[in-house]
Amino acid sequence: MGRKPKSQRREDQRVRQQDQRDKAKKACKPSRDDVARMTLWWLISGTWKNDRNARVRLDSVRDALTDLLQAQGFDGQAAGDEIERLYVLYRTDNPPFRIKRHLKPNQPPAGMI
Repeated sequence: MGRKPKSQRREDQRVRQQDQRDKAKKACKPSRDDVARMTLWWLISGTWKNDRNARVRLDSVRDALTDLLQAQGFDGQAAGDEIERLYVLYRTDNPPFRIKRHLKPNQPPAGMI
C-alpha cells in the first residue's frame, strides 16, 4: 500500500484539525493565542496600574521584544510601533478582546483586574 495522494493527506489533515478545534471549543479550552493575548494584556495593564516606573519598565520590554522580532526577520521600527500600539490599547482595566459568545463568561478572580 503506497502513500496517499497529497490532496487526500491534506483533506485528512483538514478533517483532523477541524475535529480538534470543535473539541477544544466544546471543552471551552483556550488556544495558545488566547492565553498569550490575555497574558500580555494582564502584564501591561497591571504594570501601568501598579508601577510608578511603568514607562521605563515597558520601554525595556519593548526594546527586548523588538530585538527578538528583528532576529526573526521583522522590521524593527514596525515591531516597536506595534508594541506601542498594544501598550496604548492594553492600558485599560477591561481586556479589549472580542466576546467569545460560545463561552459563559465568569467574573475574574479578585485582584486580577
